[in-house]
Amino acid sequence: MAMDVVDYEIKGAEMQFVEVELDPGEAAVGEAGSMMFMEAGIGMDTVFGDGSANQGGLFGKLLGAGKRLITGESLFTTIYTNNARQKQRVAFAAPYPGKIIPMDLQRLGGTLICQKDAFLCAARGVSLGIALQQKLGVGFFGGEGFIMQKLEGNGMAFVHAGGTLLERELQPGQTLLVDTGCVVAYTPNVNFEIQYVGKVKTALFGGEGLFFAKLTGPGHVWLQSLPFSRLASRVFAAAPQTGGRGVGEGSVLGGFGAGGLLGGILGGDDE
Repeated sequence: MAMDVVDYEIKGAEMQFVEVELDPGEAAVGEAGSMMFMEAGIGMDTVFGDGSANQGGLFGKLLGAGKRLITGESLFTTIYTNNARQKQRVAFAAPYPGKIIPMDLQRLGGTLICQKDAFLCAARGVSLGIALQQKLGVGFFGGEGFIMQKLEGNGMAFVHAGGTLLERELQPGQTLLVDTGCVVAYTPNVNFEIQYVGKVKTALFGGEGLFFAKLTGPGHVWLQSLPFSRLASRVFAAAPQTGGRGVGEGSVLGGFGAGGLLGGILGGDDE
């Protein structure tokens, strides 16, 4: 399928969004729930599968949808097509603080492997598949690092990294050990393995989990400092219903929060 060549502009600092400019007839594929705004001449069409398989008949659609289901994404993808006679814009927003990375798949050799929740949007024609890593049992215990998304094509794709972005060019044989959730993407020539930490005591009390992602060059890797799973676990742990304090530690105003002194008085705790 022919790739649409789209112009784009990434805006913002910590909470970014990308504006994609579409010529008449061009289209972009967006992850469910990522659209921020679109101009009036753009039409939306929700398709079954990944958006690239909609020309391949029923089998192609089922195959595309099955790939997305395995990676934990929605069975449906939204295509935004410019039906007007002039250029129109559609914007896609990052789901949490971080950076949006533009990936020119043509310059990257046509394939990119990325974390299963990193994909944000792409030009029409980019195919979303899966890349399974190592053994199934290791994958279940390895967390995020097992099932990755594979982006294929010659167009632009946009992925999101949480927190601060780090890019590393690995030389042949050079190895990097990374928390599985901190891997955003890597080129397919990078060798990806899930490695056991080795010491149960370190895994249980070190707070780093049981597995590392072992990345061996040559190739390019993109890492994130704040995986969404890490952010979510901290928020969940601090929530009052889970035993968290529910106040801003170290803050003068913390004692006046919902779980603080004022909240306790109003709630009748001092009766």
